[in-house]
Amino acid sequence: MWPKDFRKKLILTIAVIVIVSGLIISQIVTHRYSTTLFQVAAAQGENIAHNLALDAADKILINDRVSLQNLLDDRVRSNPKIAYLFVVRDNRVLTHTFPKGVPVELINANVPADNHQGHLKKIISNTKDRYMDFAWPIFEGKAGVLRLGLSEKPFRSQISQLWFRMSFITFVILILALVVAHLLVKHITRPLVQLTEQVEKIDEGHMDVNIEINNHDEIGRLGASFKQMLTRIQNYTLRLTEYTNRLEEKNRQLNRAHRQTRSSFEIAKEVGALPNLKAVCEFLVKKLQNVVKCQNMVLVVFSSKKSVLFAYSEKNIITMEGNAVDTMATSLAEVKQIEFVDSKQIPFKFNELASAKKTMVYPVRLEKRLLGALYIGCPGECDCAVNELDIIDLVLNQTAGAILRAVLYEDEICDLKQKVDQTGFSGMIGKDPQIQVIFKLIEDVAPSDATILIEGESGTGKEMVAHAIHQKSFRKDKPFVVINCSAYPATLLESELFGHEKGAFTGALKTKPGRFEQADSGTVFLDEIGEIPPSAQIKLLRILQSRKFERLGGRETLSVNVRILAATNKNLLQEVKDGRFREDLFYRLNVIPIHLPPLKDRRNDLLLLARHFLDRFSNMQNKTVKDFTSEVMRRLLDYSWPGNVRELENTIEHAVVLAKGEQIQISDLPSVFLKTKTPVSDKAVSLEETEKQHLIEVLDKCQWNKKKTAEILGIGRSTLYVKLKKYQLTPPPTYH
Repeated sequence: MWPKDFRKKLILTIAVIVIVSGLIISQIVTHRYSTTLFQVAAAQGENIAHNLALDAADKILINDRVSLQNLLDDRVRSNPKIAYLFVVRDNRVLTHTFPKGVPVELINANVPADNHQGHLKKIISNTKDRYMDFAWPIFEGKAGVLRLGLSEKPFRSQISQLWFRMSFITFVILILALVVAHLLVKHITRPLVQLTEQVEKIDEGHMDVNIEINNHDEIGRLGASFKQMLTRIQNYTLRLTEYTNRLEEKNRQLNRAHRQTRSSFEIAKEVGALPNLKAVCEFLVKKLQNVVKCQNMVLVVFSSKKSVLFAYSEKNIITMEGNAVDTMATSLAEVKQIEFVDSKQIPFKFNELASAKKTMVYPVRLEKRLLGALYIGCPGECDCAVNELDIIDLVLNQTAGAILRAVLYEDEICDLKQKVDQTGFSGMIGKDPQIQVIFKLIEDVAPSDATILIEGESGTGKEMVAHAIHQKSFRKDKPFVVINCSAYPATLLESELFGHEKGAFTGALKTKPGRFEQADSGTVFLDEIGEIPPSAQIKLLRILQSRKFERLGGRETLSVNVRILAATNKNLLQEVKDGRFREDLFYRLNVIPIHLPPLKDRRNDLLLLARHFLDRFSNMQNKTVKDFTSEVMRRLLDYSWPGNVRELENTIEHAVVLAKGEQIQISDLPSVFLKTKTPVSDKAVSLEETEKQHLIEVLDKCQWNKKKTAEILGIGRSTLYVKLKKYQLTPPPTYH
């Protein structure tokens, strides 16, 4: 709180100046020191990462992981600022310095800028520790990526020590300045203190005080002038007092009348143009607060069927349903005109009226229909509200029609919202009845821990369904681990799923936990489960039955608490009949089946999905592509979409990248859409033959480049290899 004593004001002013100056200087010095320190740290980290990448390249290329591990361990021990080191190659960690394993989120948290230059990124761990993370390519990225983390804790400690030293110096300077200022101010203001003591006697009613200041400076002249002014004031005071009282009363009455008149015209004019009930009620509350002195107001309005009650105040909007609405309607029906009521008698307790001793109730009616009421909380006798009853009553009567119109509009909007079909669910788009049934099924099965088998063609969104089930379950805050069973050869799949002990096989330099251990308490998603080899099927059956397993080469039985979701693009029942998939494993997985329809069976969703992808990629590419031409829509609808939603997504991205205007043209689509359609023959062709022919056409177009072919078809490379094997397709001699 600001002191009243002039001397203290001077001392406080000097203290504030010294404090602010000291803080500014300390902050500038600390900031510059911090900036320089972190720049030096970044340069050191970059130099360490570069040199270490050169040293690690030879060891990685000759597959000497022991020497590589020793190199990393020695570097961590020699430099306490290095928090961690690890090497990633092909999304796999070759070696690291973490005692409990590399955090999964850290692996892809930083990537090099290119194959010749590293990249620095600041990372905050789950324990709020800060690190400077360097990602440096090893042998131009061919041997992997070196990840180096420098802890910011030592640097921040140095900055804190500097800041404390600067603060201590500032504090010492402040103490010295206050002592000197106090002595100087006391000497300078001594005559002024004498004048103040004599003037204070005048405030006590002693008008005959003799003010004498012997100084001939400004303070002495001030005392003489004040003595002359005091005599004149005594003569004018009596005459002005009575006149001022009368004038102030007339001004208050005039201002009140002017405010009421202006407010009534403005409210009546503007409320009719407002779009909805919320805007009308908030506008009325705000305007009426300008009319009366009591600011605690609540405007309650019933819906047209009196099933819902809306309560609007300056800061809150409350919606009530059920018995509370009936009680409020019964209470207001008995109020025929403006009344004072006890705040405790109001059926619903409003926070705005909690401190009011009395509450004024203004019923809002249109003819004989009760629309609601205005509550005004009065802290005392509330003279202002009594004098202004007419203006409030006039405003409410004039705006009753607008309130009824807004209520009817609000009811209509609510009805329309209830009739609108749901088109989105956890990132998935669709209003087709088939996909809506799947959305409802996900809602029903997500809270349980039942095993779910998701079936459907490649690109139909099986992984999105699995992720939606995880997000809707009680395990949503736990890990969600995706395992692509077709991405690992049979020799490595068991190690990836269940982990291995040190020395279990050649290259097993240390114990590695499997993906099931990493997903403990969370969800495991087994993608392409139909590709799992028979040896792994037996172990997978056991973990489904008992949630227990052993690491490869280990004897200890481990237990995990996971929920298992599986997905396949194969007919597993047929695979069981053909002897390629265990029957008991199939029935363990097929507890709750979810079959995703192909895109060709969801024609109603095709344009909806296309526009969704169009909006997304337009924003990503910073383009203003708004729609498709009619010919493009026709081509999209006529296409069979063997790659399903993923192929559609890639097609739209391709078109947006090539688009020149605000509409997607035929020339913007991939080459498969640019071919002239051949007339449909009378001879029926099977779906498999059509898919095989389309696959051959795209392969020839891409010169049998499998990566490019998979991108155009919107499927994964593993799925493409499965289809090549299925149709026994091999490249012509010219592409070998």
